[in-house]
Amino acid sequence: MSRIAARFAALAAEGRAGLVTYVMAGDPDATSAQKILDGLPAAGADIIELGLPFSDPMADGPAVQAAALRSLKAGGSTRKALAQLAAFRKTDSTTPVVLMGYFNPIYIYGPERFCRDAAAAGADGLIVVDLPPEEDAELRPFAKAAGLDLVRLATPTTDDKRLPTVLAGASGFLYYVAVLGVTGTRSAAADQVAGAVARIRRSTALPIAVGFGIKDAAGAAAIARHADACVVGSALVALSDKPASLHGLVRDLAAAVRGARAKQIA
Repeated sequence: MSRIAARFAALAAEGRAGLVTYVMAGDPDATSAQKILDGLPAAGADIIELGLPFSDPMADGPAVQAAALRSLKAGGSTRKALAQLAAFRKTDSTTPVVLMGYFNPIYIYGPERFCRDAAAAGADGLIVVDLPPEEDAELRPFAKAAGLDLVRLATPTTDDKRLPTVLAGASGFLYYVAVLGVTGTRSAAADQVAGAVARIRRSTALPIAVGFGIKDAAGAAAIARHADACVVGSALVALSDKPASLHGLVRDLAAAVRGARAKQIA
């Protein structure tokens, strides 16, 4: 069983949603980024998304864009992101890590070599924001051969006609983008998310993680009552220059997520 599957199985056994935390590799510098990544599991992260720095992150809002630029300015790269993950794996062999980014750096690196090196570094899956299902044959066979889950994205505009295409070949979990627009600029509406998650569940057994628009503990708890996991990114990368504060926010988010369904039952 993969680390991702094992983690979602454990969450289901606990009767709760998971917390997925997004941080940018190499932000604000290599040493600080390693400290941030290494401290996430103890702070309460169930799954980690590690961003690959890229100069034109079109789906991301100001906070993640700034994080990518800080990383690049400090010498960050795809290769160094994999090295950061490999260092993390020296002390943590159980927390799932999904690499999230854009296809251009992967294409330049070489898709087959990238998947092989990502798996060797300890990655469990990939989210490639700008690679639609119709085009991901350039990456999917290599990801599968390397044992990497290819996580697909669904959005509020993914209707029942489009959904089967999105789900075909997806693995690990489905990432539901809760808001139209870029990351970190609007808040997710829990009632709309609940309806969307229920509709998607009728078509797949994959766990559903919800992201884009979750900014604080209250928002995370609201989403955790409906989704299998909630994803928080922009609020965290905004604190990358203050690792202690970042980890403190993760602890608050984790506590909210863990208690969300208990409050719902009560």
